[in-house]
Amino acid sequence: MTGSGARYPVSGVRRRTADAGPRTPDTEQWETEMETLIQDLRHALRSLSRTPGFVLTAILTLALGIGLATAVFTVADILLLRRLPVRDQDRLVVLWGAMRDRPYNYPLGLDDAREFARQTRSLERVAFFSYYGAGPKPIRDGDQISRLRRALVSGEFFDVLGARPALGRALRVADDVSGAAPVLVLSYGAWQRRFGGDPHILGRQVLTYDDGLAYTIVGVMPQGLDYPRGTDFWAPVVPSGVPKDMYVIGRLRSSATAAQARDEMTAFFGRAQASPWQRVLRGVVHTLPRLILGDTRPALIVFAAAAGLLLLITCINVANLLLVRGLARVREIAVRSALGAGRGQVIVQLLTENALLALAGGALGLAVAAGAVRIFVAFAPAGVPRLDEIHVNATALAGAVAITAIATLIFALAPAVITSRVELERALRSDPRHSAGRRSRRATEALVAGQLALALLVLSAAGLIARSLIKLERAELSLEPSHLLIGDLTLRYDQFGTAAKQRALLERLLSQVRAIPGVRAASPVVAVPFSGSGGWDGKPAAEGQSAEQAAANPMLNMEVVAPDYFAALGIPVRRGRGFTDADRAGAPPVVVVSESAARHYWGSDDPIGKRLRMGENFERTATVVGVVPDTRYRDLRDARASIYHPLRQSFFPYMPMKLAIRTSGSPAELVPAIRRVIAETEPGVALASAAPFETFLDGPLAQPRLNALLLGVFAASAVALAAVGLFGAMATMVRQRTRELGVRMALGATARDLRRMVMGRGLAVAGLGSVLGLLGALLANRFLAAMLYEVTPTDLATLTAVTGFLIGVAALASLIPAQSTTRIDAVVALRAEG
Repeated sequence: MTGSGARYPVSGVRRRTADAGPRTPDTEQWETEMETLIQDLRHALRSLSRTPGFVLTAILTLALGIGLATAVFTVADILLLRRLPVRDQDRLVVLWGAMRDRPYNYPLGLDDAREFARQTRSLERVAFFSYYGAGPKPIRDGDQISRLRRALVSGEFFDVLGARPALGRALRVADDVSGAAPVLVLSYGAWQRRFGGDPHILGRQVLTYDDGLAYTIVGVMPQGLDYPRGTDFWAPVVPSGVPKDMYVIGRLRSSATAAQARDEMTAFFGRAQASPWQRVLRGVVHTLPRLILGDTRPALIVFAAAAGLLLLITCINVANLLLVRGLARVREIAVRSALGAGRGQVIVQLLTENALLALAGGALGLAVAAGAVRIFVAFAPAGVPRLDEIHVNATALAGAVAITAIATLIFALAPAVITSRVELERALRSDPRHSAGRRSRRATEALVAGQLALALLVLSAAGLIARSLIKLERAELSLEPSHLLIGDLTLRYDQFGTAAKQRALLERLLSQVRAIPGVRAASPVVAVPFSGSGGWDGKPAAEGQSAEQAAANPMLNMEVVAPDYFAALGIPVRRGRGFTDADRAGAPPVVVVSESAARHYWGSDDPIGKRLRMGENFERTATVVGVVPDTRYRDLRDARASIYHPLRQSFFPYMPMKLAIRTSGSPAELVPAIRRVIAETEPGVALASAAPFETFLDGPLAQPRLNALLLGVFAASAVALAAVGLFGAMATMVRQRTRELGVRMALGATARDLRRMVMGRGLAVAGLGSVLGLLGALLANRFLAAMLYEVTPTDLATLTAVTGFLIGVAALASLIPAQSTTRIDAVVALRAEG
């Protein structure tokens, strides 16, 4: 280099060193390194600008892989990695009871929960919360009635959690005693959504419609605290005056384990003072983070794995592109080496070009990540925890930088090293198209086979999830979902506080609703569709069963219904009859049973006329008059056994306050008329909400649909990238073997023969990748088991279909390069290659 301009390319550096006095050797070395870096960057930009198609392909490929990986990292960071706003979250455990061979959960009464708190040695602090979780509570705001989800908790709840309020104070022990003024604390999400984040919210009152309580807002809890899931506000248990069925939440002592707490709960159920039904229960314990995550953890792990595979496919694809481009530049690199450039300098120059591609791909990938996160939030099921916290933040930016750096190392280093290994004399004498050779083609094809194998892994997972979703959407409900409206009544307990008053109210309401034009049938129902364990359950015994046999009976759904119930829901009566107006108080007690319940009690015998014993001490006997199919009203995944009781003979302490209404037209169009009739004729009662049955299907289908959507996006991206990789490999092969193809044509090969040769090579690579992918899928898909419905992880039909699809895509990707061989002129090819 000569001249000050070459030695000091940055004028600011020259002025600074001049002001600082004589330059030191370190200063001169730094200036030289800066000059070299700037020259490398300029040369890299000029080199990349000569191949815009390659640059665009590489950047878009990187943006897709890095963007989707960053989006998954963003979601996983919030849901899996970020700590809850509580103290030592892993020491917090929730306990309840369960039968040893049944999936039902059993709470403790409040007195039993307090007794357990006194006896426990494994928990240093104990609190309680309602078994019913976050239940909808009607809130009056002027003439409007809306709903907020209330969770009843003991006064120690937030002390046990170690949660600090974002505003005001938390609940205290003094708030949870008889005679205490009703107070509540809001969740952060409800504060933002319902009250607009009003900083002056403290002291404001919230009036509940059903019990007339005026709750005073005393605090707002921090963002991210969502337990029980879906809670809008927490209120003390005792002042609420509702049934006290509780779960226990506690903080483990430093020397205790969750297993010890579980064993203590089991021993508590088995104590001498316990009731007979409690003694068959065992303790169940879960950590709080596990309960909050719920069913989202397996899906997130699968998405993270799919994103990782997609990122790996991306890196392999770009590495392949760089390797092909680098091998085409062998003569250029040989000239640089002949002019004195060392191998290290060549590698640095190539890495600089690759780093620029990675940075551009990472920057565009960040935009892809932001869009993907917004789509996830938009389509995520309502039950996903901490959804309002999910956005691309500083942590996500750091993750994107890390992912970009890792991707750079993976896809840039190996091609740079391989490309730098040139035999100088041979490279200068040969045509650039011959410099690759058989070894480089095999390396490229091996990379493509790896891409296809990884793509098949993701594609098989997406296929299994999609097939599972189709089966779930087509599950036999054993009821007719069309023209079915589900309404939710709310009423004043001071007017309708007893079962007798509620029963009389329902009978009046049903007659009024049935008189509305367009209503064909109406009946009360215990719970809204797909509420799982949110309804009523019972454990009846068949007449003649021993105590041991009765103890082994399953827990069954209990439904209290009107005579119109089976017509309203479109449930066929398979044997016997349904209920009639004659099934009233004073008449012989009757029940209708579902088919699996009948099989359990009486096997293949005719159940009509058989008798069931029910109640706390089996003191009530009812005769079976009808058999209906098991329905999926409670749970879409499983048809549940049920016992149906006529409304007028119900012995339950309170009545169901949901309505099932069969309409002749659109259910939604009748809602205003139903609401008006109820409001005009029954003061103290309101139809708080109503929706067609199909609306409730969105709940259990939301997570499977999201799973299918996201894995479908990953699979489509992976297959597209693998197809691009195969297309590039076959096109490069045709370009590098032009002379060989010309010789074959000169010796009599037809265009069909050449097409078959190229297609055969492409399909051989695809076949190898498919075999490897299938082996990987057979091992990896077992982790999908929890997300599947009536589909096994090794489902042959799905694996065959996705393999056939991938082979078809590979055939299309190979067809265009194969077709290009028909345009080769043997004479021109031999002359050009001679």
